[in-house]
Amino acid sequence: MDIKKSTRHSKITGTFGEALLLYWLSKHGFECASVDHTGIDLIARNPHTNDLMGISVKSRSRMPGTEKSYIGVPNTNFPKVQQACDAFGCIPYFAFVADAPTVIRVFVLSMSHLLHLFPCGKRVCTWKMSEKDVSNYYQDSAIMIFELHTKTHNWWTPNVA
Repeated sequence: MDIKKSTRHSKITGTFGEALLLYWLSKHGFECASVDHTGIDLIARNPHTNDLMGISVKSRSRMPGTEKSYIGVPNTNFPKVQQACDAFGCIPYFAFVADAPTVIRVFVLSMSHLLHLFPCGKRVCTWKMSEKDVSNYYQDSAIMIFELHTKTHNWWTPNVA
């Protein structure tokens, strides 16, 4: 099925990613809230560790054939996340929400672990999405992961003039 995204799809993808992670955290006993603050999108109390997490959510929607494209985090984001977390007494975390044609994957890890795995380049830190990288993430106990499998059964077809 061909997909033509709306003009606001990037904004909607970001909102969806934040809401999806907020839902999943809540479903698993985290007291959490969406915040409108420079650097972080969510604050969550981890019921397993009692840590207060300040989470920056990065969401991307991928077209068929681009699922393996990395998700970039500009280096300028890291000080903003750290400052917000310092202000609220949080541990800095990142979440990556990758929407591919048949699966939505969410990866959650501390900022320190992200920077350990992928030290920043000149301008950007890259969360890699190759099959090998994703396989390695599944083996890394410091990365929390959940995924949703999707299938469109019936949908509108384009008008043919």
